[in-house]
Amino acid sequence: MTSWLRNSWPTLAIMLGASVWGMIWYPLRMLAALGVTGTAASALTSGAGCLFVLLVRYRTLRTVRWHWLLPALALAAGITNLGFVWGSIHGQVMRVLLLFYLTPAWTALFAHFILHERLTWAGAGLAALSLVGAMTMLWSPQLGIPVPGNLAEWAGLAGGMGFAMSNVLILKTSRVLPDMRPEMRTATIFGGAAIFSACASLFEAMPAPPTGAHLGTAAWLVLGLGFLLASNNMLVQYELARVPANRASIIMLFEIVVTALSAWLFAGETPGPREWAGGVCIVLASALSSWVHRTRAMPPDPAIQDASPAGDRGADPGERKDGKNRPRAMV
Repeated sequence: MTSWLRNSWPTLAIMLGASVWGMIWYPLRMLAALGVTGTAASALTSGAGCLFVLLVRYRTLRTVRWHWLLPALALAAGITNLGFVWGSIHGQVMRVLLLFYLTPAWTALFAHFILHERLTWAGAGLAALSLVGAMTMLWSPQLGIPVPGNLAEWAGLAGGMGFAMSNVLILKTSRVLPDMRPEMRTATIFGGAAIFSACASLFEAMPAPPTGAHLGTAAWLVLGLGFLLASNNMLVQYELARVPANRASIIMLFEIVVTALSAWLFAGETPGPREWAGGVCIVLASALSSWVHRTRAMPPDPAIQDASPAGDRGADPGERKDGKNRPRAMV
């Protein structure tokens, strides 16, 4: 039993992480009910998460080196976090998440221009499949135009684009700054989300802030969510290094299952036939993307060759400077 648990733990940990992300919309709505807006909730929880990572892993601060990729990653993470948080608070959770998961389409484009990955027919086909799923889900007999129907769905779409960009920039950062610890990438992501959301909160009408007992409840929720998200992110990153990338990406789709169940149980949201049909296309595109973009030999990236004089020390498993066995950008 111990041996089975040891072998299964990475998979179980990733499923646990996906479950946390699939349920996180509910406490965010609790914060909104207490008077904390979506932008403020994103800023506060991300700031708490960044602080937690820096306190727990402060020794890894010395591995940080300045590069333009870090503010770019912070900006992409800010768009990702705010789009998901604001969209899940104000929209139908399942529709927002499916729009968020249109990553095969955006990843194929971003990886082509940023990582110099060749856009294959398979990648283009998967991008088209995910977009067909989105159009099926969004098509309305009244409007006749397959576009997001409200600001929450636009936020989910923008968050998904930010998520795809974040994935590509994380991979680019791991190549350009191989000595930078993954915990510092996590801190960069949370810090960027906190700053971006704090700036966005200046443009959102603020209700009366929580007072009395509600203030204490909101404060504990913010701290608890920050701790949960930061520890969950570090746990998943740690276990992802122990599971093949194509398998891990399929396991992460468990988040959609948890979101669908939790939205049905706690919000009474039941997807209709068009949502199911579009969702199947999007999930299928994400699952097939994991197989198509599995680890393979690739030519070296001329833009980052010899970027670090420290050799291969600190590089992610499977990454080498000669370009062999380099992982591709994937969902």
